[in-house]
Amino acid sequence: MKGHCILSHGFESGPGASKVTALAEVAERMGYSHERPDYTDLDGRQEVTPLGDVPARIARLLTLVDAAARRGPVVLAGSSLGAYISGFVSLQVPVAGLYFMAPPVVMAGALPMPAADVPTAIIHGWHDELIPAAQVVAWAGSRAARLLLVNDSHRLSDHVQASAEAFAALLASLVMPAQAGIHGR
Repeated sequence: MKGHCILSHGFESGPGASKVTALAEVAERMGYSHERPDYTDLDGRQEVTPLGDVPARIARLLTLVDAAARRGPVVLAGSSLGAYISGFVSLQVPVAGLYFMAPPVVMAGALPMPAADVPTAIIHGWHDELIPAAQVVAWAGSRAARLLLVNDSHRLSDHVQASAEAFAALLASLVMPAQAGIHGR
């Protein structure tokens, strides 16, 4: 395997959601192992925060990444809240790349979305009703991240295939440590 992809679903979604399923198919086709953690039990804990138990989401993902990183390069991908926790965890454990779908780069009561300085690609809807496209453009611009803006809303339901293709392009661009000894951007 070239590496391992951990694909995190958004708030009140699930590991069988169409976007993370499409990414799993891309990862497998491109020679990556993959997993889709289930955070649905944590999303129901809205007494912790309105978005469920975000610290427990982060802890669960950190445990998975830590274990996977011992076996080889890791790529994190996430949708919405899954993107936020992926970015957060990427600062704590080495990752080879990041892929974000409708990332909440600014959330009330939270720090701006953190993320490691690794190759990053983003897909976001111009008409996202939760996260203004301008915020994502500014965040992506500050990092020189690849950004695909599409005529869609927060769910990106009309662009599942475009999301899968953008993820494939990110994976194809990565120079894995086993291949080159360094991370490429």
